[in-house]
Amino acid sequence: MQLGRVIGTATSTVKHPSMQGWKLLVVQFYENDGRRPDGEPVLAVDRLGAGFGDKVMLSSDGKGTRELLKNKNTPVRWSVIGIEN
Repeated sequence: MQLGRVIGTATSTVKHPSMQGWKLLVVQFYENDGRRPDGEPVLAVDRLGAGFGDKVMLSSDGKGTRELLKNKNTPVRWSVIGIEN
């Protein structure tokens, strides 16, 4: 699990079938101080309703994400599992 901040959303006209109907968020991880970015932003699926600026907890559990999306071949790695507004 990792903490990050939502810095945007992503839209696509063509995407993997497992991603149909899911909100896609762009999330930036931060270092422990919560101020300095840590690495490149990631794309995450969200069913909890996070929005721009929200602090979120992400899971990279592949099995959990595959079960969430009900697709064994999804390319999605990150999913939102908690929000701190």
